[in-house]
Amino acid sequence: VKVKIPFGNKYLDAIFSVPKKKPTYGVILTHGAGGDMNFPHLVSLAAYLASHGILCLRFTCKGLNVAYRTKAFKAVVEYLKLSDDYKLSGVFLAGRSMGSRAAASVIRQLSQDDDDDGFIQGLVCLSYPLHRPKLQSKLRDEDLLLISCPVLFVSGSADEMCDKQLLEGVVSKMKAPKKIHWIDKANHGMAVKGRTADDVMEEVNTQVFSWLRENVQLQHK
Repeated sequence: VKVKIPFGNKYLDAIFSVPKKKPTYGVILTHGAGGDMNFPHLVSLAAYLASHGILCLRFTCKGLNVAYRTKAFKAVVEYLKLSDDYKLSGVFLAGRSMGSRAAASVIRQLSQDDDDDGFIQGLVCLSYPLHRPKLQSKLRDEDLLLISCPVLFVSGSADEMCDKQLLEGVVSKMKAPKKIHWIDKANHGMAVKGRTADDVMEEVNTQVFSWLRENVQLQHK
């Protein structure tokens, strides 16, 4: 279902992937610095989640400034929260690369607001860009260290923007419940020599879904 989400005096293009049964939980998903919501990994994940009962709303925001992308993400969260078509108990924010930085920033900002109502259940970071290529002295970890909701990282062990040891170091300092799933030998674009893109996406999708399911169940206990 295609929708246009109001954002200031503009609109963001977005697509709902809707499960057959009425969903209780949703995922908001966005792309990295390049590309848009039709990036193959996002399309694949959205279809997989919808087929397993989770509503997925993916959107395009072309800005290359993280603060601008964060504002856009917030507008999408508000839109879904107030939606009459889908009454959800909670939502997970997810993004690829720069999109995951924007998602982390939204969660940090909303959790610092006094009106945090628990609508946001967790964060999924696909290829989180912890540092620029070859610039490992400056880590983009400030939002991650201030988040308290559950976080899943899915990263390639050969990601040139996310050194394995550095991410493990940051994660060990995080207060939030967290998990890293390493895609063996994958680069920042999740490409692995000798494996098809579909095969890698299948691994990513199943990891994301099983983590979502675990976290939804944990909250119900």
